[in-house]
Amino acid sequence: MTQLIERPAGYGDDSHEPSIFKPVQATTNLTMVQAINRALHDAMAADDRVLVFGEDVAKLGGVFRVTEGLAETFGDGRCFDTPLAESAIIGIAIGFAIRGFVPVPEIQFDGFSYPAFDQMVSHLAKYRVRTHGDVDMPVTIRIPSFGGIGAVEHHSESTETYWVHTAGLKVVVPSTPSDAYWLLRHSIASRDPVVYLEPKRRYWSREDVDTSEPGLPIGRAAIRRFGDDATVITYGGLVQTALSAADLAADQYGWDLEVIDLRSLNPLDFDTVAASVRKTGRAVVMHEGARTLGFGAELAARIQEELFYDLEAPVLRATGFDTPYPPARLEKLWLPGVDRLLDCVEKAMRS
Repeated sequence: MTQLIERPAGYGDDSHEPSIFKPVQATTNLTMVQAINRALHDAMAADDRVLVFGEDVAKLGGVFRVTEGLAETFGDGRCFDTPLAESAIIGIAIGFAIRGFVPVPEIQFDGFSYPAFDQMVSHLAKYRVRTHGDVDMPVTIRIPSFGGIGAVEHHSESTETYWVHTAGLKVVVPSTPSDAYWLLRHSIASRDPVVYLEPKRRYWSREDVDTSEPGLPIGRAAIRRFGDDATVITYGGLVQTALSAADLAADQYGWDLEVIDLRSLNPLDFDTVAASVRKTGRAVVMHEGARTLGFGAELAARIQEELFYDLEAPVLRATGFDTPYPPARLEKLWLPGVDRLLDCVEKAMRS
């Protein structure tokens, strides 16, 4: 680790941003795990200030093998294992950022992020403001998140509301391998800290990923399905659930649903949401977390405040329940699925 004491070349530039738009490789068919691994590899190759560290990320290659091969390729000074101490992981990330590095720490599972809460909320999110913008905080915290894989306690949580509520943090959630690649590249290039939430249930999804053409940046939503009758707004692993529900709604009920993948929770692309709701007149927000004070509550409030006269029905929410996350055998009953979403759509359509 002694080689990390000196500030890296390029420190003090107006922006640390590497050349993320430089073509790296043509289109490749990748799983989401492979896409994230490729993004980390390409970011590390493009900028020697990028560091990857966390619990079991080097020797093991991560619990889900997301960081596999990085230590072998870039050395144990740039990809290294840490003690089981999440507060320390984020604390040293902040220190590295102050010294001019570009840290990409991993919190092994979402439920393990709580010990790091004080570092993330009290320090990471506020450092640029404290220094009047003189010190960048280019820290991207990767967190395997959400449910859907039957994991044990503390391994399937929806933490996004904590981070979105914290001014100074950007929060992104990919839903496809392509989005996973480009959202991570944009996150690592950001001068602000980014919480990068990886939907574990989508880790093994696969598609062609073009790493030579920049994908949508942070702060832009994507319309995954166009429709005219109602707007479904969601993110992460539930995007595919919403698309399946939209197909079923069309086949069985003749309802034409538009599906918006937010991708970025903060900053939020409310313009895309507003344009869709103005067109359909109905909106349903879907997320895995508990209903009370979940992300859908804020989004529903804003839609009703700003688009009240465009609405044909109240904004509805399909969410998890206001209980602790259940044991794995009850997970499917707890998580919002196609039926829960279509119940909300039916209420909106019949209002």
